[in-house]
Amino acid sequence: MKHWREECAVFGAWGDPESSQMTYLGLYAQQHRGQESTGIVSLFEGQHITHKGLGLVGKVYKEDDLKRLKGDGSIGHVRYSTMGDNYLENAQPLTATLTYGPIAIAHNGNIINANALREELISDGAIFQGTNDTEVLLHLLARNPKGNFRESLKHSLSRLEGAFSIVILTSKGLVAARDPLGFRPLVLGRRSLDNGKKSIVVASETCAFDLIGAEYEREINPGEIYWVTDEGEGSELFSENPKKAQCIFEHVYFSRPDSVVFGKNVYETRKQMGRCLAKEASVNADLVIPVPDSGVPAAIGYSQESGLPFEFGIIRNHYVGRTFIQPSQSIRSFGVKVKLNPQAEVLKGKSVVVIDDSIVRGTTSKKIIQLIRNAGAKEIHFKVASPPTTGSCYYGVDTPRRKQLIASEKSLDGIREFIGADTLSYLSMDGMLEAVSGDKNKFCAACFDGEYPTKLYNK
Repeated sequence: MKHWREECAVFGAWGDPESSQMTYLGLYAQQHRGQESTGIVSLFEGQHITHKGLGLVGKVYKEDDLKRLKGDGSIGHVRYSTMGDNYLENAQPLTATLTYGPIAIAHNGNIINANALREELISDGAIFQGTNDTEVLLHLLARNPKGNFRESLKHSLSRLEGAFSIVILTSKGLVAARDPLGFRPLVLGRRSLDNGKKSIVVASETCAFDLIGAEYEREINPGEIYWVTDEGEGSELFSENPKKAQCIFEHVYFSRPDSVVFGKNVYETRKQMGRCLAKEASVNADLVIPVPDSGVPAAIGYSQESGLPFEFGIIRNHYVGRTFIQPSQSIRSFGVKVKLNPQAEVLKGKSVVVIDDSIVRGTTSKKIIQLIRNAGAKEIHFKVASPPTTGSCYYGVDTPRRKQLIASEKSLDGIREFIGADTLSYLSMDGMLEAVSGDKNKFCAACFDGEYPTKLYNK
C-alpha cells in the first residue's frame, strides 16, 4: 500500500545467555523496516549457528530454531532488498570463515560503489555467492589481513562509499560500525540480567530496546567502530567527516514513531511537522483527518496548532497481508478500499483537511481522495507533512525512479488536479528542518532538494 519501501534493520546482543531470543524480539520490533527475509546468527563455543528464511520474523523462526541458536552473542537482520534480488542467498547475516575465524555481518544501507568494488574483486579472483552489496565487505576483509581484525575492518570500511550501519559477530565479540556521514541510525544500549550484570545491545531503532527492557545509551557515532568482547569494550573512529548526512526521511516516514532517531523522538517530530504545516498552510475547514497510519502524528499536530478537531475519518484494516489476492478483474479497483475505509458519518457534508506524510507517484493519494469524496466530503484540502519528493534515494531506500515521482514531472497545481483535491499544500524545507530542530548540514534531504552528499554511481 505505501509508496515508499522500507530498508533494513540490524540487531546485536552480547553477554546474554538469551541473546538469540533477544535478537528475535529486537527484529520483531523492527519488522517495519523489512519484510522480505530475516536471519539470526549466534556464537556458541567459537562457532556460528545460523537460521535464515524468506518472510516475516514471526513465520521464519520457531521455538526449536531459537533453542538451537545457542550462545551469549548473536546478531540478526530483517531485509527489504534495495540492492540484490530477494533470494535466500541474499538473506543476512552473511557468514564466512576468514583468517580471523568465523565472521557474520548484517548491514543496513547501500554501498553505492559496490558494483565497482565487486568488478575489481571478481577480476582478482573473488567468487560471489549472492548479489547484495554486503558481500563486498566480506571479500574486502578476506583480502586485507592486517594483523588484527579491527585494523582490517578499518581499512576495508575506508574503501566503502555510501550508507552503512553494520553489526558483525566474530569468534570473540560483537562489533558495530557506522558510515562517516551517518546516513542510517544505529544505537547502543544495555540490558540488565538476572545475575546483576548487563548485556550489550545494538539496534537500528530504539523501539527494539523498549521491547526487551534494555536502556538506550547513545548512538554509534558516524565513522565509529565500537566493539565488545568478554574482556571489555572500546571504540575508535575509522574516518571523520565534519559534514553529516542523516536521512531526514527516517523522521518523515521510515522509523517507528516510538523510536528515538538521531537524538529526537520521532512521534514528537512528526507532530511538530504537522504544527509547522498548519502555520504555513492554514485553511477554513471542519475537521482534520490522517491517512493512517503514517499521517496520524502530523494530523494531531496540525489539529493542535489550527484548533480544528481531529477525527479518524479513514479506518485502516490492519489484517490485510502484503499479498492480498484479487480473484477476478471485476474487483481489482477495490485495492485501496480493502485496506482503507472512509467513515461517511464523519465525512459527509464536511470540509476536510487530509494529512499524509508524503506523495510519491500520486496514484494512492488519488484513490484515497476519491474514497473520501464518495463518502460525502464537501471539500478536500490535502496537506503533506514534507516537501515535494523530486529525487530518488541511493542510500538504502527503495524508491521509484525520478521520472515516476509526480513532483518531478508536474507543478503544484498539476499534482492537485491529478489527485483530485480542492487544495494542495506541502510543508516547506525550512518547516521540516524546524520540526527536527535540524541544521541542514546534518541531514540528507536529497529526495527533496536534489543535493546528494556523495558521488553517485550508476545513477
